[in-house]
Amino acid sequence: MAYAERPKTAEEYVKLVEAALDELDELTASYEFDVEDAAGGAIAILEPLKESLRKLRASMADGSYYFENKDLPFMTMVNRYHRAIPCTDVLATINKTHREGLDISES
Repeated sequence: MAYAERPKTAEEYVKLVEAALDELDELTASYEFDVEDAAGGAIAILEPLKESLRKLRASMADGSYYFENKDLPFMTMVNRYHRAIPCTDVLATINKTHREGLDISES
């Protein structure tokens, strides 16, 4: 599944959220490793973003998640700091799926 495509199943959607969390964890680890880089600001951006994704994933796990035609809370941050977040395509796909639902069209 390409990231630009909305997931077709709930399982794919969960995997997409988990992939985004993994990418952000890896990015955080690389910033933490490179202490000479001015990564402190980037890490400060990533932590609330990861927390928002963790809450989204938890709501999927406990059954309280629902699709809604409005942006997920983290999109304000993604739109503002998109240059510091390399996986914005994944996050945008998660948000698009949240707004439009799963891609159940037959293609």
